[in-house]
Amino acid sequence: MSSDPKLIVGMEHAEDAGVYQLRDDLAIIQTVDFFTPIVDDPYTFGQIAVTNALSDVYAMGGKPLTAMNIVCFPIKTMPVHILRDILRGGMDKMHEAGVLLVGGHSVEDNELKYGLSVTGVIHPDKVLLNRGGQVGDRMILTKPLGTGIVSTAVKAGVADEALQARSARCMTTLNKQAAELLEGLSTVHACTDITGFGFLGHACEMIEEANVGMRVYASRVPYFPGLKKLLDDMIIPGGTARNRRHREPQVNIDPGCPDWMMDILFDPQTAGGLLIVLGAAEAEELLRKMHGAGIEEAAIVGEITAEPKGKIDLVF
Repeated sequence: MSSDPKLIVGMEHAEDAGVYQLRDDLAIIQTVDFFTPIVDDPYTFGQIAVTNALSDVYAMGGKPLTAMNIVCFPIKTMPVHILRDILRGGMDKMHEAGVLLVGGHSVEDNELKYGLSVTGVIHPDKVLLNRGGQVGDRMILTKPLGTGIVSTAVKAGVADEALQARSARCMTTLNKQAAELLEGLSTVHACTDITGFGFLGHACEMIEEANVGMRVYASRVPYFPGLKKLLDDMIIPGGTARNRRHREPQVNIDPGCPDWMMDILFDPQTAGGLLIVLGAAEAEELLRKMHGAGIEEAAIVGEITAEPKGKIDLVF
């Protein structure tokens, strides 16, 4: 743990980014993320990578300002136009977000990777952490689940074009608008974005070692159509099993909840939605605003409870 009193968020907990106070009214948010391609189209991959990297800043309640490219590229075996398309996709998404590219670094690597380091700003009193939910709070998920399953299906050559397109649209949709709709609300107590640990993995982080519990209504959680058939055909990301092994002991599973639903709830996401914890009255108001703004699949998927402390009751 750092002894610097200006470090607001560091490495002590599994937060989405680091936050350091510069002035009484200003702090910087810093995050970094990069990964291998999960779609075939280079331009789309660039957009997804940027959407994913910026999401950590939105999840903290901040505004991303600048970014630096991180590139690993097999220059001897891959045409350079692929890299140009990736960077063009990334640049277009940064422009959409109002983020300025200020530099970057590239290395030669046998495996292609792309992402960003991102710097954002926030008022020190308005930082959103991934814990802090209060009994009675509701939980809003802003995007459907299933990007990991679809990406695995793409690699296996069994994903239909409509499902691929829907997943790509989801992964290239910035969390910017959803985060901006939180401004002015007084009872937002916690927020995170859903990424590699899956929905339930990140939900577990929100109440781990806390004096509250959580109830999740599995039937209300949005997910892409067609996932059950893919799961029945054993199209399951490797990360799903790891997520389940790590976090299922923290979840009291409804006996009526089918195993395929658990695979969806633990599906590792890329550029997933925000999971927002806030007061019940403002949750209903926020949901109406989101639906009106075109975030149509946002849903209230659970609530913070007094018991079981540090665990999730999963209701189907």
